[in-house]
Amino acid sequence: MTEAHKTYLVGQAEIPARRLEPALYLVATPIGNLGDITLRALETLAAADVLACEDTRVTRVLLDRYGIRQRPVAYHEHNAAEAGPKLIAALQGGKSVALVSDAGTPLVSDPGFRLVEQAQAAGIRVVPIPGPSAVLAALTASGLPSDAFLFAGFLPAKEGQRKTRLAEFGAAPATLIFFESPRRVAETLAAMAEVYGDRRAAIGRELTKTFEEMRTGTLATLAAHYAGAPTPKGEIVICVGPPEGKVDAPEDVDRLLTSLAAEMPASKAAAEAARMTGQSKQVLYRRLLELKDG
Repeated sequence: MTEAHKTYLVGQAEIPARRLEPALYLVATPIGNLGDITLRALETLAAADVLACEDTRVTRVLLDRYGIRQRPVAYHEHNAAEAGPKLIAALQGGKSVALVSDAGTPLVSDPGFRLVEQAQAAGIRVVPIPGPSAVLAALTASGLPSDAFLFAGFLPAKEGQRKTRLAEFGAAPATLIFFESPRRVAETLAAMAEVYGDRRAAIGRELTKTFEEMRTGTLATLAAHYAGAPTPKGEIVICVGPPEGKVDAPEDVDRLLTSLAAEMPASKAAAEAARMTGQSKQVLYRRLLELKDG
């Protein structure tokens, strides 16, 4: 590796990068604004013997912005079985490997965890290089409680599976954070309002980019807004506030039972509700029958 290869640009200054010890480096990259990259991330990208990424075209934009002369290789969900062992072999051969996603922190809704598992199993050191995160950016700007939060990734596309998945998180005493497709944001908010009631929520769109937007309100008002608006553009993060009252309040339990019963037999719905609330399955089953009769 030449010395010219181990440099990066900050402003007009060419900065030499230190040699990296052999390890797997998980490098967070900007979620939109390229100025959000950290100096340590630039140094790591410039100095790594191997740079693995989801899409080489996306990563090339970042590399060119900072004058980093690397040839990234692809590592994504479609080639992980083939590319992963090659990266592990490079690491076992004493090379340093940097892993990036298209945007944000690696392993958050991407297949990088498999590579980390393989590296740990092989006794290879794994080094996080922290930085931008859409999850934390949305949470901090949402105005919702941040002392406890649960990142739930993407919800299932099918309506029934989506509601069941939402119900599983309903009792969590934490702000819930989801990624969502712009095409499904309206129906997802409607499902959330049905399952969670009128909790406070926030929608982050195009975070750190030119048309960044944070929209706050109750789930009902946000669902109504997006139902009547054109399909939004860009990346979407949904934050939902924790339950404000007791998680086993009667109205919450009734709502949970109704949602579960729409997707599974009554007995199974009662059993699932019992698992989630800690209440008696028999009591919940009788209550579900009352709700159906009423």
